[in-house]
Amino acid sequence: MLKPRPPYLLLLAASVLASAAHAGEPSCPTSASKAPAATAATQAAREAKRDVPFKIDPGGKVEIQTDSVIIQANGDTDAQGGVTVKQGDREIHADDAHFDAGSNGFTVKGPIEYQDSVVKVTGTGGRYSPTGGADVNAAQFELPERSARGSAKSVTAAPNGIVQMKEVQFTTCPKEDESWKLHAGSLTMDTNERVATGRNATVEFEGVPIFYLPWASFPLGDQRKSGFLFPSIGSSSSSGLQLGIPYYWNIAPNADFTFDPLYYSHRGIDLGGDARYMTSNQTGELSWHYLPNDQRFGQDRSFVTLRQTTELTDDLRLRLDAGNVSDPHYFEDFGQGPETTSVAFVDRLAILSYRDDHWRVNALAQQYQTIDTTLPAADRPYAQLPAISASSDYGLGPERFFRYGFDSEVVDFTRDGSGTATTAAGLPLVTGWRIDVRPRIGFDYDAVAYFIRSSFAWRYTQYELDNNAPGTSRSPSRTLPIASLDTGLRFERLVGAQGVRTLTLEPRLLYLYVPYRNQDSLPVFDTALPDLNLVELFRTNRFVGADRVGDADQLSVGITSRLLDTGSGQQFIAATLGQTYYFETPRVQLPGPAGTVPVDRSSSDAVAELQLTAYKHWNVNLGLQWDPEANRSDRTFVQLQYKPAQDSVVNLAYRYQRGQLEQGEVSGAWPVTRSLDVLARMVYAFDTHEGLDRFLGFQYHSCCWSLRLLGRRYLRTSTGRQDTGVLLQLELNGLASVGSAPDSFLGTAIRGYSRSTPTP
Repeated sequence: MLKPRPPYLLLLAASVLASAAHAGEPSCPTSASKAPAATAATQAAREAKRDVPFKIDPGGKVEIQTDSVIIQANGDTDAQGGVTVKQGDREIHADDAHFDAGSNGFTVKGPIEYQDSVVKVTGTGGRYSPTGGADVNAAQFELPERSARGSAKSVTAAPNGIVQMKEVQFTTCPKEDESWKLHAGSLTMDTNERVATGRNATVEFEGVPIFYLPWASFPLGDQRKSGFLFPSIGSSSSSGLQLGIPYYWNIAPNADFTFDPLYYSHRGIDLGGDARYMTSNQTGELSWHYLPNDQRFGQDRSFVTLRQTTELTDDLRLRLDAGNVSDPHYFEDFGQGPETTSVAFVDRLAILSYRDDHWRVNALAQQYQTIDTTLPAADRPYAQLPAISASSDYGLGPERFFRYGFDSEVVDFTRDGSGTATTAAGLPLVTGWRIDVRPRIGFDYDAVAYFIRSSFAWRYTQYELDNNAPGTSRSPSRTLPIASLDTGLRFERLVGAQGVRTLTLEPRLLYLYVPYRNQDSLPVFDTALPDLNLVELFRTNRFVGADRVGDADQLSVGITSRLLDTGSGQQFIAATLGQTYYFETPRVQLPGPAGTVPVDRSSSDAVAELQLTAYKHWNVNLGLQWDPEANRSDRTFVQLQYKPAQDSVVNLAYRYQRGQLEQGEVSGAWPVTRSLDVLARMVYAFDTHEGLDRFLGFQYHSCCWSLRLLGRRYLRTSTGRQDTGVLLQLELNGLASVGSAPDSFLGTAIRGYSRSTPTP
C-alpha cells in the first residue's frame, strides 16, 4: 500500500547515499587518503625498527616506543624521534614528547597525531595522560568509517572513548571540495556507542547557511540511532506551506519508530508515524497519517496500514495486510502521481496458511474498503468472510509418475449493506456460500526431450444463496468432468562457429474436453474472463474463478524457439506463437459484454510474443493478439529499452487494447557530463489525446552532495484534473542514516533506472 506524502516537497534532507562516479569519472577520494601525517620524521620513525622500547607502568596499560630517551634524576623523561604511546587501541604519535613524572602525563609542543578505532586527530601540540586522555590543539580530525573529516579549535579524547571538540567544522566532502559544512559550537563523540552529538549547529551549503539546529545527533558508523532527522520544507497549491521535522527512535536492534509530523498551512498538522519490528518468527509494520480537523476539507483525515507475518510453526503462517482511509478524496489530496490518485479499493486481508510436501490449506478473511464511491454497488468486489481452501498432491510409482489429489474451497460471499444494496435493475445483490470440490487423477512424465501429462477431474460446485431473484433456486449446483492431455517436445542444436549458442524448438499441444453445462442460473461472485495470453491458452478453464467453467472441445497449439548461451544458459532471444482450435464452439458466457466469448468461430485469436534480452545493451518485448476473422489486432504491446549502464537508460513503449486504451511512453535517464544527468518521462493517451504523466529534470551529483530538480505534470484520474509542480531535492551525504531513498520515485517512473551508489 502506498504511503502518501505531499507532492512537490523541497526536501532539505540528508541520507547516507554516497554518490557514485559515472564511467570514466575518477572515484571520490576519501578524507583518509588526503590526510597528512604528523611530519615526515614521524612517518619515517614508524617504518623504522624500534630499538629502545620501555614501559612506564601506571597500572600496566601504557606502552611507549621511541628512538632515544633522556631520563632526568626526578624521573622526568624526554623522548625524541618517532615517539609512539599506546593505550589499548589508542595511539599517540609525535616527533618529541616530554613525560612529567609528577603528573604521569606527556606534553607535546610540536606536531601530534592521535588515533583510535573511530577517529584520527592531528594538531600542533597537546597533552596525553593514561587517566586523562589526549588534548590536541588546532586539530584536524577524520572519521574513516564515514569518509568524514573536519577541524576544531581543540579536541579532548578521554580513555573512556568520549571525544569532545570545540568550535567544530564537519563535512563528508573531500579536502579539495568543501561544498557543505556543519558548523557547531561543540561536538561530542562517544566512540564506544559510535554516536556524535553537536550543539548550536548550522548547516552551510556553498557558503550559504540553509538551516540552524540547536541540537543535532548522528551515528559515527552505519548503525541506526535515535534522533531528529533533517527537516522537509515545501509547498503545494492545495495544502500551502509544508514543514516536517521527523524523529527516529531506535527502540531495539529489532524494533524502531519514526514520528513524522507534517505541518500544512492550509490544512493543519498531520501526525504521521511508522513503527516496525522483527523477531525470530514474525515481522510487522504499522504506519499511519492522522490530520485532525483538516481546515480545507472540514473533517479529520487519516490513513492507516498494517502488515504482519507470523511463522507459527515451520509449516503454519499467519499474514495480516490491512488498511483504512478516512474519506474517498484522501488519495486525491495526498497521493502523488496518477498511480496513487486513482486508488479504487483498500484491501483488508488475514490469511492462515499451512503447507507441507503434499498439502496446501488456507483460511482467509478478506474485505475491501471502496474508495471510488461512483462505482455501482454491483461492480464492487465481494467480501470473503471466510474463505477456506484445501488442496493435496500425491505421487505413486517411479519418479511419482502417477498423480492424484484434489482442490477444494468453501467461501461465504458478503457485501456491506447486503440487505439494502441493489443492482442497476433494482434487484437485491445476491450473497451466499459456495462450495467447490475437484478431485483429480492423472500421470506426469517429464523426460529430457519431451513431456506428457494427462489429467481427469470431476468438479462439483454447490451454492446456498440469499437475496436470489424470485423464481430462481436458492441452492443451484453444477457437476461436470474435465479431461486434458498436455504434451510437448524439446529439440536442441548447437549453432555458431564454435557451438557457443544453442537453438531450441519446443512445440506444445493441449487437448481439453469439458462438456457443456448451462450455468446461467449460477451467480457471479469472483469470476472474470482474463485477457488472452500464452498462459491462458494452456489453462483448463478460460474463466478465472469457480462461478463459471468453460465448455471445451479444443486443441491449443504453441511453438517456442529460444537462442541460449551454451555454457551459461543465458537466454538471448525467445519467440512464441500460439492459438486454440475449437472442435465445438464455446457456449458458456458471463453476463455482460465483458464476459462474452467469440461464437461461430473455429479458432481463438492468435497470440505471439518476442523477447530480446540483453543483446548489446538492448532489450525488446513484443506482444500481439491478432483476430484472424476480422484481420485486426485486438491487443498490442511493445517495450524497447537501451541500457548501457545502471544510470543510463532509454525506454520506448506502446500499449493498445481495442476499445479500452492506446498509450505511448518515452522515458530515460542519461548522463550528459560526469556529474550531470538528464531525466525525462512522458505517457500520452492517443485515445483521449492528453498527457497522463510527464516530467523533465536533471540531477547533479558530486562526492558529497547531490541536487535533483524535476518539473512534473500529471493527470489525477479520479478527478480528471491536471496537476503541475516542481520537485527539488538536495542531499548532503553523510549527515543522516535513516530515511526514504530519494531515487525511489525515479526507479518506478523510469523503467530500468537505478542510480549506482556504492559506498566510497
